[in-house]
Formats: sequence, structure tokens, C-alpha cells
Amino acid sequence: MKTNELPKRDMSKSTTGCCPPFEPADWNGQTFVFDKKLFVKFKTHSFLHIPVNMNAAMMKNMGAIDKAKAHSDDYLMLSDEVSPWKAEHYIAVAQDVPGAEMVKLSGKYLAKVFDGPYSNMRKWYQELLDYVKSKDAKVVKVYFNYTMCPRCSKAYGHNYVVGFAQVE
Repeated sequence: MKTNELPKRDMSKSTTGCCPPFEPADWNGQTFVFDKKLFVKFKTHSFLHIPVNMNAAMMKNMGAIDKAKAHSDDYLMLSDEVSPWKAEHYIAVAQDVPGAEMVKLSGKYLAKVFDGPYSNMRKWYQELLDYVKSKDAKVVKVYFNYTMCPRCSKAYGHNYVVGFAQVE
């Protein structure tokens, strides 16, 4: 895999008209390398890790991305649960988005795919840490990628979540 590239998700195969289907085999156990990969960063408020303003924050940021014609073919949004009260999210984009906070992420990331209810998140987090340890690597930062919206997860019959562990 080349730097800053992710497996392609084919929107033409979408049966929902919303999120493209997700192929876990393309992601699970893979290593991805980012070199100043461009993202829009935004924050949401949470109550015990449950987002309370995610819809409004997504609408605002996706509107800005639409207006700037900055969509990336990656369909990648990374989320960092900073605390029980706040999360930070990173949407991959193709170019700068005026008025948005722009960040560039660099590093090596080990990916592990999970499927099931969000209530498994604590278990998945530990499994990701164990996976990284099994690869003799050390975690720098952990992000999770929710591969599709809740409506599409229900339609496709899977709730795939990808753990991205940035490693040294």
C-alpha cells in the first residue's frame, strides 16, 4: 500500500444511497502509513462517551466540505474519545476547507476491524492494544473509524468499526 492510500470503497455498490459497503478483509490486519494526510478536525460534546451534538457537527462540517468540493475518495473519519465529555473527529479531505480547522496526520497505523454493537467499545479498545502488542509495537495514539452511519449499518447488517493504532 502506498503512503496516504486506503482501500477503495465503491459508492456505486451502495444499496442505501448513503454509505458505501465496507469490506473488512481490505482493512483488518493492514498497516497504513500517513504522511501529512489532510483532515478536517472538529469536536463534539459527549455524555459518558455518547455524543450529544454529533448530527449538528457532522452537518456543519460536511456542508463546508461540500461547498469546498473537498471530498476525498477515502470515506475515512477517525474519532478520538478524548474524555467522557469530549471527542475529536478527523474527516479525510482532498484539499483545504475554508473556515474549517485543518490538520495533517503522519505516522504508521495498524488496523483491526470489529463488528458488533458500540457497547463493545471498551473490549475492542483492549483487543486493539493486545493486537499492537502482538506485533511488538508500541501505541502512540488510538483512533476509531465508524465505517458507516447507523442507518446504513442496519441496512447492511453489520456495524463495522476499524481501530487505528498509531505506533512507534
